[in-house]
Amino acid sequence: MHIQLNGEPFEFPDGQTVADLISHLELTGQRVAVELNLDIVPRSQHASTRLSEGDRIEVVHAIGGG
Repeated sequence: MHIQLNGEPFEFPDGQTVADLISHLELTGQRVAVELNLDIVPRSQHASTRLSEGDRIEVVHAIGGG
């Protein structure tokens, strides 16, 4: 399927979840925020949120500072 990832075209297998995408991007275990079609996806829902053709996903690294 074709999705947009951080504003760029991205091809990803059908039926995958947000968690699958995070794993594919080698971001598992890192602090990231995921926005799917302008809605934040809570970490607790990453494994159950399926991606669909045309979805727009933003993945942002959480950075601490002071």
